[in-house]
Amino acid sequence: MRQNACISGSCISISLLVTPFASHFIDYFAIHKGKTHIAKRICRFLSFFHDIPSQIFNAGDYRRQLFGATMPASFYDPTNEEGSTSRIKACNAALDDLIAYMKQEGVRVAAFDATNGTRERREYLMQSLKSSGIGAKIIFLESLCDNEQLLEENIRRVKLNTPDYRDLEPEAAVADFKRRRDHYMSVYETLEENEGPHIKIINSKRFIVNNIRGYLPLKVVHFIMNLHTQTRTFYLTRHGQSEYNLLGKIGGDSGLTPAGKEYARRLADFAKDHIGVRKVVDPNTGEESEVQQPCRLWTSTLRRTKETTQFIDHSKFKYKWDNGDTGEWVQFRPMARRNLDELYAGVCDGMTYKDIEQVYPEEFNRRQEDKLTYRYPRGESYMDVTLRLEPLAQEMERTREPVLIVGHQGILRILYAYFMGLDRKEAPYVSIPLNNVIELTPHAYGCHEKRYCLMRREEMLNDGQDEPVTSMPTKKISAAEQNVVYHPQDPVMNAPSC
Repeated sequence: MRQNACISGSCISISLLVTPFASHFIDYFAIHKGKTHIAKRICRFLSFFHDIPSQIFNAGDYRRQLFGATMPASFYDPTNEEGSTSRIKACNAALDDLIAYMKQEGVRVAAFDATNGTRERREYLMQSLKSSGIGAKIIFLESLCDNEQLLEENIRRVKLNTPDYRDLEPEAAVADFKRRRDHYMSVYETLEENEGPHIKIINSKRFIVNNIRGYLPLKVVHFIMNLHTQTRTFYLTRHGQSEYNLLGKIGGDSGLTPAGKEYARRLADFAKDHIGVRKVVDPNTGEESEVQQPCRLWTSTLRRTKETTQFIDHSKFKYKWDNGDTGEWVQFRPMARRNLDELYAGVCDGMTYKDIEQVYPEEFNRRQEDKLTYRYPRGESYMDVTLRLEPLAQEMERTREPVLIVGHQGILRILYAYFMGLDRKEAPYVSIPLNNVIELTPHAYGCHEKRYCLMRREEMLNDGQDEPVTSMPTKKISAAEQNVVYHPQDPVMNAPSC
């Protein structure tokens, strides 16, 4: 079977065609809030975890290429004939490229990211696809938001960083975008039941699914229902140095070394002082202060990750969620998850790489040739681990609170590659050193990354006092220490892992 997908702006449509060789799967996106974010997340999810090549055709990008980025709000006025003609030209150019992309062989997903706010425009798109010979079912996705606070936050967080407003003063950009949005709303027509299969998202809380069938379309529906457009941050860190790390062995279930326990103490302080608080500004005085925020903690089921979280505080406090519910929150409540367990090395578990090279030279060479698909005898491959991490990735997309994940190098490589937009082939070579916390904040156009080094290599080898490492006082992290880079082959900071 062959599956293709294409996504377009104000509504999303998903098409499915079964042929003697394959099925074609097409998405059309049209959203008023978060359309680009949702389009990118769907394409990323399908390409990374299901190996379906994907490409987004953003009408805005075509419009900027053809007519420039700094177009005033009047350009989007439906009574502006010149502006309307230009925008249709840009959309058609994107649609033509999308159709050409869809006609290629193989499984593929394409996203057509445009507003498509009128029934006439949606009918034109459907007719264009049908006449192109692609032959596919269409599913529209409509994202509605009537919460002015969420809209304001979305405009300032996302829209001001787009090429259209990058060089404008923030307040002027906000005012211009609101005028643009008013022009869209003056002609906007919501999806009706007789327009065929569709999904409606209302304030990222309520979902209406109409007449959608098929494995892949329903897979996308389930994924969409886990998405939201609120800012969230993930913190990825390996466990502290383990006894096996010190010996250069892979796998196993060893405990922490004294240096590993010291990192656990520092991680607890970092979790409390950095992850567990957020800054708020008093609207009356303008003063900035820190307030506690709810956070999650995930580990593997292995001993070394659990020991790394042993000093993290689990205080309780009352909290009110965005859906109005209130209750008692346990801060950093530990949750051990089996799909976060390290890649299993099978018969090589507990060996050093030198041991493997000597005992299993053919296996060693096979792994060197293709690290992504190589599977240890009676063990796992990076591809196997990717499959078991798919449900976890969906859970991460769904979660609204900051999440601290204490895991293993192989596992964190895959999660990092997914959110940073890397190819799966690059994942096995991502540097995830010990004693570092990687902060990831996904957004509509990518993912922000920041790294914190909580414990330098030199501190693990010699503290200058011949005292136990765990007696060393925790110090504040300087700006220079936040992004310390170690060589990928460093035997201490990049200790062997599967």
